[in-house]
Amino acid sequence: MTTAPIGVFDSGYGGLTVLKEITRTLPEYDYLYLGDNARAPYGTRDYDTVYKYTLEAVKWFFNQGCELVILACNTASAKALRTIQQNDLPALGADKRVLGVIRPTAEVIGQFTKTGHIGILGTPGTIQSNSYQIEIRKFFPHLIIIQEACPMWVPLVENLEQDGEGADYFVKKHLDHIYQSGPKTDCLLLACTHYPLLLNKINRYIHEGTRVITQGNIVAESLAEYLKRHPEMAQKLSKNGKREFYTTGDVAHFDTRASLFYGENVAAFPLQWT
Repeated sequence: MTTAPIGVFDSGYGGLTVLKEITRTLPEYDYLYLGDNARAPYGTRDYDTVYKYTLEAVKWFFNQGCELVILACNTASAKALRTIQQNDLPALGADKRVLGVIRPTAEVIGQFTKTGHIGILGTPGTIQSNSYQIEIRKFFPHLIIIQEACPMWVPLVENLEQDGEGADYFVKKHLDHIYQSGPKTDCLLLACTHYPLLLNKINRYIHEGTRVITQGNIVAESLAEYLKRHPEMAQKLSKNGKREFYTTGDVAHFDTRASLFYGENVAAFPLQWT
């Protein structure tokens, strides 16, 4: 039987927090998840490397029958998505689609602030790209945006130290920077899909009245709306409620950690780039 799952890509585990919300919102579709754990993290890599790795993943998804791929990775969305959409998709398949997580978030972020001051917390790659600044200003040009790169947050999560004392230090440090630069900040966007696992620590150090925004629900709702607007795509996608997981890293290692992000046990297949 021919299948056409929705592909969901991340440099590691973080995209599973997005996949969890997508499958909750759209459970009928088939999903194929790939974590490029062997080459993670992407957040400190240069544009050309992130683009190369992301394009390789997109091609793999298309070869597996995916018609639609979600880059559930902020760094890949910031550094590779536009180039792939504009330069590569015409040759790979003009009827296929690759979507990211930045645009859906930028479209709604202004709804969550009363003061008009928001903070963006992300990897160095995402912050340096200024992708959020650019996209948010298209929809909410009057917002005051404070950005903060958090280079240690992903390693903390990937090494299961999100509840340790070291996490307290690094979480407080970067939240303090945000508030020092923008005392009126009342909305914090976690612009990395790993960061929801640090919510316990983040909530400990945020100022009263601050709202913390994660991306899973936003991306899931945006995807549901996209499929309503594009029934021709929805009709091509297979609907058997099937989920498959792949990792370029160690499978046992992936399965152990993936369950923390996805909220369910995961049994991944290995993938080695040729």
